Amino acid sequence: MKLVQCWDDGVTTDVRLVSLLRRHGARATFNLNAGLHAQERRFGWRHRDTEVWRLSLGELREVYDGFTIANHALTHPRLELLPLDAARREIGDGRSRLQDLFGQPVSGFVYPFGSFDAAVAQAVRDAGHAYARTTLAAEAGVGLHDAMAAAPSCHFLAPDFWQRLDRARPTGAFWFWGHSYELVDEPMWTAFEASLARLCAEPGARWCDPTDLLAGSSP
Repeated sequence: MKLVQCWDDGVTTDVRLVSLLRRHGARATFNLNAGLHAQERRFGWRHRDTEVWRLSLGELREVYDGFTIANHALTHPRLELLPLDAARREIGDGRSRLQDLFGQPVSGFVYPFGSFDAAVAQAVRDAGHAYARTTLAAEAGVGLHDAMAAAPSCHFLAPDFWQRLDRARPTGAFWFWGHSYELVDEPMWTAFEASLARLCAEPGARWCDPTDLLAGSSP
């Protein structure tokens, strides 16, 4: 089975996350907002009772070394609420700045807040992205009937995560997503590492990038 995971927003808890991923040999895609990283770490918001901080610009290449980078727009706005020219700049500038920063092609996109409309989806395509991920969960496996509205299998904290994995097995692909800042305490980190180990032990498991699912609509 092809296993795909992606993580949003470029936050400091990704440092711990990538350490776990490397320990288990698990690939992942990180979806970043190139315009929101400063020379120093920057406070972003609060999640529950925890402060969320963004990584500094100088950390990004080292933290995400060996992982795939995707575009999450330049500054994380609700793109469909912007004038179309402004949305195009958010999309195109976000991609070009990430490519310059990491020296690797950026072919994926994730809609900020999961929201978009047809004009935004076309702008994402026109900017050179191969796919755009939504926050909608596919019924089984991965929804790729429209690459600009790709539906993953579920969020990593979905209460029916393992049932969704079972339903995905006949399709050959399972794709989950989330934010590392949602792991708010030690029991959650321990549980996530156990889940990661369980996924790695799946018969025939192979960690992939989202683009690996695009060779035909059926992985």
